[in-house]
Amino acid sequence: MKATAIAHPDIAFIKYWGKADPKLRIPQNNSLSMILSEPYSLCTVEFSNRYKKDEIVFLNEKEVKKEELKRISRVLDRVRKLAGSTLKAKVMTKNSFPKGVGLASSGSGLSSVTLASVKALGIQMNQKDLSRLARLASGTATRCVCDGFVEWIKGEDDKTSYARQIFTPNYWEIRDVIAIVSADMKKIKSTKGHSLAKTSPFYEIRLREVEKRLKDIKMAIKERNFSKFGHIIEEECFSMHAICLTSRPSILYWNALTVEIMRKIRLWRANKEMEAFFTIDAGPTVHIICEGKNSRKLVNKLKGIKGIQRLSVNKPALGVRAIKKHLF
Repeated sequence: MKATAIAHPDIAFIKYWGKADPKLRIPQNNSLSMILSEPYSLCTVEFSNRYKKDEIVFLNEKEVKKEELKRISRVLDRVRKLAGSTLKAKVMTKNSFPKGVGLASSGSGLSSVTLASVKALGIQMNQKDLSRLARLASGTATRCVCDGFVEWIKGEDDKTSYARQIFTPNYWEIRDVIAIVSADMKKIKSTKGHSLAKTSPFYEIRLREVEKRLKDIKMAIKERNFSKFGHIIEEECFSMHAICLTSRPSILYWNALTVEIMRKIRLWRANKEMEAFFTIDAGPTVHIICEGKNSRKLVNKLKGIKGIQRLSVNKPALGVRAIKKHLF
């Protein structure tokens, strides 16, 4: 009764910020993202009567927060309830990238835990229901279940809030060049940021505007209109971070290098050197989006910016899936 799953984080082009129901992790608005090909989370789960209690091991982390352990324990409890099982489990996880820097680590991590747990207890579950189950552990994990370009339908309750694929991974040859500018974990976690969103005086304005951006970006992707798409994602990026900056207390996820990269991207566009656009989730990491044909040129230009710790070129990719190679 052992299973292993691999999942990738996503980058949100239309972001979710603020929850209508924090307990069920139901968002205030639909969101849209792309699954990334290079960073990944692995999880192996084994249920057995050999275990007297749940054992949770993080392979490449020196310090594990209690909240992370609680989230995984709650996943195990939900899956046991579905299967009618009382077996305890051993869980081992591994990430290929730093956590808490704006790379959706909870999304890939907890979607892999969810699928591995479901498979280990032999539960048959369709993608919609798996997405719903993953949502209870992490909002972003809802989207990481699906392939390619993904929309999370906010819904009104547990049954109606789930993610779905809207375009396949090979639909559009775009790239996300991730620029990691710091490996330090952010001081204000996304969960706290979500709870503060409503304190911004501009939050209701954002919710009214985001519906139009969602409609427009889906059309831009359908038409493969890169310029239109790029301007929308930058507008959406600033919209979300404006809420962070004006919440009480305010949140600043960027650092100086984050801002320098944004300025360079805009300068390169203005000088017609490179058509690329940026977006940033809840962290300092910058996601620079370009067409596939320009990815090498973009990487070379980014290498000229001092201080970037790591660059990663990502295609639209597959969502969470079971694999045969176990961690233990």
